[in-house]
Amino acid sequence: MKKVLNVGGNNKAIPLPPQYADFEHILLDIDPTGLPDIVCDARELNQLEQAQFDAIYCSHNLEHYYWHDVPKVLAGFLHVLKEGGFAQIRVPDIEDLMKIVVEKGMDIDDVLYQSPAGPIKVIDVLYGFTKQIERSGVDFYAHKTGFTKKSLQNVLAQAGFSSVYFSIGNIEIRAIAFKGQPDENCRKLFGLS
Repeated sequence: MKKVLNVGGNNKAIPLPPQYADFEHILLDIDPTGLPDIVCDARELNQLEQAQFDAIYCSHNLEHYYWHDVPKVLAGFLHVLKEGGFAQIRVPDIEDLMKIVVEKGMDIDDVLYQSPAGPIKVIDVLYGFTKQIERSGVDFYAHKTGFTKKSLQNVLAQAGFSSVYFSIGNIEIRAIAFKGQPDENCRKLFGLS
């Protein structure tokens, strides 16, 4: 069975996208209260066994690292991915956010949209969901790095990912980055051309 490493997924009650229905779900998180399979900071992935996962799912976690730590995290992704494996990465799109802020004449405290967690303000996209940070008392939840498609593309290329596909929308960048060239099964799985 193929294995997906869910990096910083908090707990297994949060569902993975349907593409991973046939994958064994391995959760990695720094917080043991969510009962992850692996308690580890993503900057230390290179300490895990090499080439053991077919996929990595990293949804809204990479932005919690300082810019100088992002290459360490991505190098760790490559370390634990099997040949032909891929990382699916989702991060807030700061470029799209800035366009919306300028076009609508918004301020940092203005509400962008309503989420299940409550109203999401401009400041929440820039710095992390402030209510979550306040409740947890843990600074790690704060966003320390912002991404545009170009900046994410650059760090993925510098890390050594050979083929990257992007989609953008709803203030989010979604990247699928392959360790090697994607095979036909992966192309079908994500509808890549």
